Amino acid sequence: MNAFVSLLALGDPFPRGVLPYLVGGLLVGLGASVIYLSTGIIAGASTFLESTLSYVSSVERFNRFKYVNSRGWRFVFTAGIVSGATVYMLVSGSGVWTTDVQWWRLLVGGVLVGVGTRLGKGCTSGHGVCGVGSLSNTSLVNVATFLVFAIGTAQLVQALGVAP
Repeated sequence: MNAFVSLLALGDPFPRGVLPYLVGGLLVGLGASVIYLSTGIIAGASTFLESTLSYVSSVERFNRFKYVNSRGWRFVFTAGIVSGATVYMLVSGSGVWTTDVQWWRLLVGGVLVGVGTRLGKGCTSGHGVCGVGSLSNTSLVNVATFLVFAIGTAQLVQALGVAP
């Protein structure tokens, strides 16, 4: 038990302690489990966004039967993600999150992530939370790839002294 208490109080890598991350991870896992157990569908945010686009786009990709047929509850779940973040911000008093990163870097990063999620047939939430949990080979490869490139990019950016 003392080891667990010590883990919760870690100072260097976790200045706020480990508890917020444990609770956050528990809530993410619980949300993904509720979606999977009630619908049989993996809770992937990129697919939820894609199905929501069927409301406003006539592009055939967004209007496939599986998206149109399930877009109602997917939209509600997606709205719940945004609402949950908003409620946390209001309750915690942390204020609106902002960044000093230039808009063009955010745009380029977003485009790369968007293309990558479609090429990889899913995003970090679908592959990382649900896919790895179900021991999907595709998800294990995708998550390993995410991690290798994310760690490599972070190390390279830090070594080059790139700042926002």
